[in-house]
Amino acid sequence: MKTIQAAVDMAEDGDILRIKSGTYKEHDISIIDKSLTIIGEGFPVIDAEMEGTAVSVRAENFSIEGLKIINVGRSHTNDFAGILVSNAKNFEIKNNRLDQVFFGILLERSSEGTVSGNIITSNAESQSTSGNGVHIWKSEEITVKNNEVIGLRDGIYLEFVNNSEIINNLCKDNLRYGLHFMFSDHDLYKGNIFENNGAGVAVMYSKFIDMQDNQFRKNWGSASYGLLLKEINDSELKNNIFEDNTIAISADNTNRIDYIENDFRNNGYAIRIRGAVYDNNFKRNNFLYNSFDVAYTGRLNNNKFTNNYWSGYSGYDLNRDGIGDVPFRPVTLFSYLVNKTPEAIVLLRSTFIDLLDFSEKVSPIFTPADLIDAQPQMKRIQW
Repeated sequence: MKTIQAAVDMAEDGDILRIKSGTYKEHDISIIDKSLTIIGEGFPVIDAEMEGTAVSVRAENFSIEGLKIINVGRSHTNDFAGILVSNAKNFEIKNNRLDQVFFGILLERSSEGTVSGNIITSNAESQSTSGNGVHIWKSEEITVKNNEVIGLRDGIYLEFVNNSEIINNLCKDNLRYGLHFMFSDHDLYKGNIFENNGAGVAVMYSKFIDMQDNQFRKNWGSASYGLLLKEINDSELKNNIFEDNTIAISADNTNRIDYIENDFRNNGYAIRIRGAVYDNNFKRNNFLYNSFDVAYTGRLNNNKFTNNYWSGYSGYDLNRDGIGDVPFRPVTLFSYLVNKTPEAIVLLRSTFIDLLDFSEKVSPIFTPADLIDAQPQMKRIQW
């Protein structure tokens, strides 16, 4: 067959199509209501010539493997993608390479699918003219694992996506977020690396999100952070590493979140808590050499800090039970001042600020007096 579309048209339900290596200058290849297995041999290239979507599928029980898709079209009115999947069920998209794409893999109104082992790259220069690497809308039970997404707008984007898993992906150098949740519930993301994105992860307007074993690194910039939590409830953060981020976690209107056994290393702010944050627990975390461990706006609101390790703690342990005898106050006066007047940051690490912080520690006037870790750990917590 001379074209992939011709082969698809001739194929019958359940067939296997093997595409030989070479370059196929085609776009809008359409697969409708056929359960096909498409296997690229030697990574055949589908060159969409900047004209539209490369491959679109509306079917059940299909798989696409081993293709290289390039030059997907750009548009302000259409979401052109390397692979578009609509109203599909029980499918697998694996080990493909997509380069110079608008959207990479776009799933909508689909369920029970897996997107794995794909490498998606582009050269996004502005948010208005770029799309997302893996974009999922209104879907259920989707697994996204072992993919690399580099140079898009968002690495992975979920909107109205429930009961799904995002596992062991690398999202790097994306313009906006490495991973972005909107209105999505009962999801897990685990074992991912989010590095040097506009911001690492944003979880917004969602609940029951399980966040484990992820690394948030080098998300650095004047308005950047490792993780943004906004309007999120009843979730857990456990065993994550936050390293070299401007703000490791920014929490705004988040309730009943458990932060357990995470490492915060060398960040500008480790935790920045804004308004309407209630009933959160920070337990057994390591706060290591951050410029500010905690910045706080408003009242304590029943948030608790318990049994954490603080590298800035200078207390003692006379009975040698591993717990400091003097409570630790994680909010410093300088943190309070910078929150009120950001320009004060130029005084960071000056002797004058050390004196101010010491006097505030002895007799707190400005910082929340009841925000303390009553049982700070003397040694770094192993987890």
